[in-house]
Amino acid sequence: MNTVALMSRDMLLLKQLQEAFARCAPQLSAVLADDPRAADAQIAACWFPLPGSLAALPNLQVVHSVAAGIDHLEHDPSCPDLPVCRVVDPGHRQGMNEYVRWAVIHFHRGFDQVFEQQRQQHWERPLQRPAHEFRIGVMGLGSLGSAIAQDLASAGYEVRGWARSSKDLPGVQAFAGSDAFDPFLDGVELLINLLPLTHETRGILNRQTFERLANGAALVNVGRGGHLNIEDLQQALARGKLRGALLDVFEQEPLPASHSLWKTPGVTITPHMASAASHDCIAEQIAENFRRLNAGEPLLNSADRLLGY
Repeated sequence: MNTVALMSRDMLLLKQLQEAFARCAPQLSAVLADDPRAADAQIAACWFPLPGSLAALPNLQVVHSVAAGIDHLEHDPSCPDLPVCRVVDPGHRQGMNEYVRWAVIHFHRGFDQVFEQQRQQHWERPLQRPAHEFRIGVMGLGSLGSAIAQDLASAGYEVRGWARSSKDLPGVQAFAGSDAFDPFLDGVELLINLLPLTHETRGILNRQTFERLANGAALVNVGRGGHLNIEDLQQALARGKLRGALLDVFEQEPLPASHSLWKTPGVTITPHMASAASHDCIAEQIAENFRRLNAGEPLLNSADRLLGY
């Protein structure tokens, strides 16, 4: 019964994970949901599992996200009340840092404006501003958010950070709790979201939030799609409150070709590429938790479904 069930609607990912388990954990059988052997699975490795798929596994003991986040498990309402684990890749922080650095330079140096000028065949050099005059707000100061906020501060940017609880980060002006949210937002020119998705944070990127930002501010969402009110974003862009948005995460992935965001002026879409655990890391950590489960040892990277992380 050394079986792990792979649960996702992303067929390419399923193929890649099967190959990774074959390389890194050959002692386990990584099977798809429609394989009869899935009924023996003790662990389900999940990324946006299909509705009803987890309830169909009678021997399931652990629900394991293949990512750092666990909110995507909500896509299967039948997800049983079992221990939940996630994958923590040491390289994840570096990948996210690289993506956010690019996003910051994109807006700070006006590349969004330059690319639009190219489409119009228009030559105009954007003003060059020193980093310390560009105010950045980072929402979420967990391991990723703290590292990014400090990285940007060390690059000379004026950086604010906001989280549920107080943080002390060198070079970062920290705000904590709901009462400090509006003061945190006031005058921010680039808002970067790295919050976990919880009941409290769902829809937090909305009209009220955008109104507190500097006129012509920009948004980077590398948290979760559920944080964003899309209609409020489109309205803020249309009236110039926001100048642009870089979106890497969506409630439905892949984003349907018919979705209005593809053609919304000012929006840049990337395919959830900011950072992700390597397939080999996923296989290795799930294999280690399979061993721990059967040895009666504490599981690695356990998550709290109520907190969302």
